[in-house]
Amino acid sequence: MLKVVKVRLYPTPQQQQLLEQSFGNCRWLWNYGLNLMNQTYKQTGKGLSGYDIKKLIPQLKKEHQWLTLTYSQCLQQVCLNLGVALKNFFEKRAKYPRFKSKHGKQSIQYPQNVKVAEKHLTIPKIGEVSAIIHREIEGKIKTVTLSKNCSNQYFAAILFDDGKPQPSSSIEGKAIGIDLGLTHFAVTSDGDKFDNPRILKKYSCNLKLKQQQLSRKQKGSNNLNKARKKVARVHRKITNCRKDFLHKLSRRIVNENQVIVVENLNVKGMMRNHCLAKSIHQVGWGMFCTMLKYKAEREGKVYQEVERFFPSSKTCHVCRQQVGSLPLDVRNWTCEHCQTTHDRDINAAINLRDQGLRILTRQSPQVEPLPCGGNPRCGKWRGKPAHGAGSSGTGDKACCPDVSRSNRGRKKSTTTLSVGQEAHTDP
Repeated sequence: MLKVVKVRLYPTPQQQQLLEQSFGNCRWLWNYGLNLMNQTYKQTGKGLSGYDIKKLIPQLKKEHQWLTLTYSQCLQQVCLNLGVALKNFFEKRAKYPRFKSKHGKQSIQYPQNVKVAEKHLTIPKIGEVSAIIHREIEGKIKTVTLSKNCSNQYFAAILFDDGKPQPSSSIEGKAIGIDLGLTHFAVTSDGDKFDNPRILKKYSCNLKLKQQQLSRKQKGSNNLNKARKKVARVHRKITNCRKDFLHKLSRRIVNENQVIVVENLNVKGMMRNHCLAKSIHQVGWGMFCTMLKYKAEREGKVYQEVERFFPSSKTCHVCRQQVGSLPLDVRNWTCEHCQTTHDRDINAAINLRDQGLRILTRQSPQVEPLPCGGNPRCGKWRGKPAHGAGSSGTGDKACCPDVSRSNRGRKKSTTTLSVGQEAHTDP
């Protein structure tokens, strides 16, 4: 199973100069190859592949002697990455690759010949670079990616194969539904509410001050670079605090549950609301779902997403009656059919959990019911994982209840329900 460990590097001034040279050479080769591809396509109507650029490296080294200062396989990897970027663009998985800038984050990739010791990394043409190896690395090292952030901090992402097989997924155990929000970052079907830390608001005054100082500096001066680093440190602090919160919360949820169900949110579309765009941007829903997914897959647990159009907040989880409209300012509502009072977020989390279990049940015919009768709301389920369970919910159609509209415009559940959609009521 492939794993990645990111460690902090502490290069000497001489090693920093060598790394900067390598960053610059790889960046130049990327821009040269991308520009050559663009010009070739305009002139001939045919493009170039990454291997075509790779064949030009020996000739480029003769013309530009400073390219020889960089490890040859790093330059070859740049060409391969450029080919992959173009392939992703033509297959509509990403945008067209852009030219790299010397400002901002820099990175190079070593496909092999990097050795990891107890307190340092041995890197070709760089030497032994001091590092803090905070986790044990056992197995064959695949690639090592060196990077530098805007705060002049150096890191190494070590990809290795530990030789262990991928654990088989199982949905036998406790299931939980998670409703993401802004007031409370996450509300679970168990009734737990996790407050939104609002990290950006906490550091907004300091960030504003540093950005004001940056705007007053003369362009091209050393003071401008110093002020830019101060702004980068504040952003780094915000990023680290956010990641710390998300890692701890996702680890707790994965450790305590076997099946995790969340809603497939359209974050990019929600950002168009200018009143909530800043709050949505700082909360980190996408990063949180990504952490839940890969941590669950590592431990053989199931991560399931429910279609974003599923009416989780407007549906009563007891009788499954759906209300016509439910504004965002209404946090508690009472079902007119069963007279049950619901907390909006907890009710949505319970409905997401039940809907995720229905999707897994419909996709897997080998599910064995528990002695409770297989009620999804009991929080437990038993069976083999469904095909595609844990993948993105965009490819799975939500299992919505069959509804019909009454004369007064309110949706009412019909007596005929689909398989696996029985209306459950508490005894």
